[in-house]
Amino acid sequence: MSDPTPVFDDLREETEELDRLVAELTEERWALATPAPRWTIAHQIAHLHWTDKAALLAVTDQDGFQEAAKQALAAPDTFVDDAAEEGARLRPAELLSRWREGRTALDTALRAAPGGTRFPWFGPPMSAASMATGRLMETWAHGQDVADTLGVVRAPTDRLRHVVRIGVRARDFAFGVRGLPVPQEEFRVELTAPSGEVWSYGPAEARQRVTGPALDFCLLVTQRAHRTDLALTAEGPDADRWLGIAQAFAGPPGTGRPPKESAR
Repeated sequence: MSDPTPVFDDLREETEELDRLVAELTEERWALATPAPRWTIAHQIAHLHWTDKAALLAVTDQDGFQEAAKQALAAPDTFVDDAAEEGARLRPAELLSRWREGRTALDTALRAAPGGTRFPWFGPPMSAASMATGRLMETWAHGQDVADTLGVVRAPTDRLRHVVRIGVRARDFAFGVRGLPVPQEEFRVELTAPSGEVWSYGPAEARQRVTGPALDFCLLVTQRAHRTDLALTAEGPDADRWLGIAQAFAGPPGTGRPPKESAR
């Protein structure tokens, strides 16, 4: 069993980077509209806080998590927006404080979790490392919404490897959730990390291939940028179709972002 500490450390660094983006914002700027329809910056942080709380319950109080999941799934089409709306009503200083407390408690709980334990979630049960990986992916993605709103260009880091891994592993889900046949062939994915390292997945001889910058792949699979605005290349019809539907998150297909030209 590999040491999960690096992913816990990366999650902590990812949340701290986003914290620095919002910590000094005025109340007016917390109310700025983000690219997510009807969500302000406050909604983005409130959503992360709610999900951190759910993850903490899953790790420390499984009965409590099951009850929370039952309540959430009673309104499957609205519970995410409802939770974000509730948190966004808080004063920014209070919301920021609660988010910090919640993510610190989750970090402590994940590090203390016994090795090999799997915890309940809204999808399949997850290990502590997988839970942290999922939280990092979501923190990075919602952090991108905040950065775009503020006009900030974030320097990418090799923490993106966690987002990449989820995106690659979610290939079959992206086809299945749209009712499309899942490709039988394995894909080769080769992505250039911010550090210059090449991250590769799948057999080298695969005919279906995706190549390009890791940052662009992460923007694609979190649906934070449109494919036409990214430097990703697909070889093979199935790989090409995947780049049009890829998603790293659970749930129904998202609408994604429009191309920059059409947005203008």
